[in-house]
Amino acid sequence: MEKLALIESDVNYDWNFLNYPIHTVSAKPEQTSKECAILLIHGFGASTDHWRFNIPILSKKHEVHAIDLLGFGKSPKPQDVEYSGSLWKDQVVAYVKEKIKKPTIVVGNSLGGYAALAAGSELKELNAGVILLNAAGYFSEEKTIKKNMLQTSIETVAGIFLKNIVFQRLIFENMRNPKNIKKTLNQVYVDKKNVDDFLVDSIRKPSLDYGAFNVFRSVFNPSGPQGLPLDKLFAKLDSPLLLLWGGKDPWMNTPKKRNLYKKFTPKNTQEIILNAGHCPHDEIPELVNQHILDWVDSL
Repeated sequence: MEKLALIESDVNYDWNFLNYPIHTVSAKPEQTSKECAILLIHGFGASTDHWRFNIPILSKKHEVHAIDLLGFGKSPKPQDVEYSGSLWKDQVVAYVKEKIKKPTIVVGNSLGGYAALAAGSELKELNAGVILLNAAGYFSEEKTIKKNMLQTSIETVAGIFLKNIVFQRLIFENMRNPKNIKKTLNQVYVDKKNVDDFLVDSIRKPSLDYGAFNVFRSVFNPSGPQGLPLDKLFAKLDSPLLLLWGGKDPWMNTPKKRNLYKKFTPKNTQEIILNAGHCPHDEIPELVNQHILDWVDSL
């Protein structure tokens, strides 16, 4: 299995977003390709390192880019920005327009899936397609369903705790403990062979950066900013869509969520169910790479 060897000398900060230097990775085929580019967007707590098994293979045929979203990976974690789906959508759109400058297929996992879909819905002629790998996000119906009193009470109590900075710090310290990182990954990977020290370190190290706690607080604050619901974004999307589902993901792949996807995704959507968890691109990369390449060839 080919793996991208990312070392400190490979750190690239040749593009800025909101005047902050953003870490990016890119690779191209030996022969110049006139075909569309591919942009890979990581999930919460992850980084460009999470595409370690994908970039070397996809870049044999296509121009491939990956970026660390502001607040994650080797990118800065400033305290003067409002972290939200809208922020990361704007970052992805800006990167495609300013750096790639040609039609691009935007691929995203988890939180990065939301950013990929939101960006794809705005890129117009620069959007060649969107690929979602167990994307995060909510549907309008999930926000409008009336909750019973017990659910409301539980969420109210949870909200009070999550607004408490001391409690937030305890959760944050617990989450970034290497043993707990590995434990969490093992819960959402069916095949655990790639839950290795490299992956754990790639999540742990950015959490030690100044400002990382503020990013965590922003994302998990119940009253924090949210972007458009998924159904609104699907309605705006005018490009092909591929859903690569890790069918055993305990977080995103619930029957209710899948039914909402079937209800709201555009007609030009292809769905493939994989025997994997929340991060199929890292768990079963050979299969995911082949599905991506086959789908791109079919466009």
